[in-house]
Parts: sequence; C-alpha cells; structure tokens
Amino acid sequence: MSRCGIAVAVLAASLCGARAGQGATALDYTRDVLDRARAIVNTDHPHNQKLAELEAVLSDFLDTDQMGRDALDEHWKQFSAAQQKEFLRLFRTLFQRTYLQKLLFFEKPDFVYVGEAPGDGFARVDTKILTPKDEFAVTYRMRPSGSHWLATDIQVEDLSLTNNFRQQLDRQLSKGSAEALLDGMRKKYGGKDDAL
Repeated sequence: MSRCGIAVAVLAASLCGARAGQGATALDYTRDVLDRARAIVNTDHPHNQKLAELEAVLSDFLDTDQMGRDALDEHWKQFSAAQQKEFLRLFRTLFQRTYLQKLLFFEKPDFVYVGEAPGDGFARVDTKILTPKDEFAVTYRMRPSGSHWLATDIQVEDLSLTNNFRQQLDRQLSKGSAEALLDGMRKKYGGKDDAL
C-alpha cells in the first residue's frame, strides 16, 4: 500500500468515531446497549423483572463509581475509605433505579442516534428518545474502558443527572454528616451488611 493509501486509511479510521481499544465506537456501543434496553422495556415482563434485566444490561454501561465521586464532589474527602466504598455501592443502586425508572416511564420508547463527538479522553454521544407523544434529547458522556465504553454522565434535556445528584447531596451534607447520609441511603437502598 502506498503512503498516500495508508494516510487515507488512517484518516478514514479516525473519522469513524472514537474507539475503545479495538471495540466499537462510543456511538455503536451506546446503540447496542440502548437497543437491548429498549427490547426489555417493550416486553410484557413484570416491572421488577424488567428492572433486574435492565440492571444487568446497564452494569457494563454506567460508570456509577465515577458518577458517585463526581456527585459527592468536595465532600468525597469527608468520607472514610470504608464510607466511600459503601457510598459507591449505595449510589450505584440509587443511580440505576433513577435512570431505569425514567427509562421505564416511557411508553414504547424509540432511540434515535444523532451523533458522536470525540473529546479529550472521552466521547459525547447525542441521542433522542422518541415516544408517541414526546421527544427528549439525551446526551451520554462516555469514557473508554478496555474494549467498551462507560457513561460517566447522562444529560436529559440539558439536565445532568450527576449534577442533579451533586446538588441534592450537597444540601444533605451541609445539614448532616456523612454517616447520616449513608444511614438514609441504607434504609432506602440496602443495609450495611449487604456491602460485604
């Protein structure tokens, strides 16, 4: 292959979108995950079964550890190592339930994949959720992780879910301690013994 041919091949590959390892682009990976999620939402399975199936699909898609650290922001250092670990476990449940409940709220959702924009060490994937009555813009901030991608934030109609949690957690922690926050989360999302 000539040098010109190699240069064209490299340019073409770079224009195909950011890739994680040798895997799919962030857009392709997002499409695959959301298509599997849509198939689950559209089944006649009971609500709790749908939740469990969606949690399994999204476990390799949502970087809830990064989202949790970002949501705690400056409060992260107020937590001991054990509290940080427990917070991330509880936050994973909180975030997945919040996101999944929003996803299950839509009646027969259809996803449109608008595009992908590479960034410095991440990619932004723009999508839309279409229902018979509405349309919602949803943007995923994705980071490469081995051969796949992880969402480090999700924006629905320009509202960042991570920022929304950050505001809520900041209000709670300005009034109480890390332990009080964890106690409330344990009551809603799982006991302390579940962490072991």
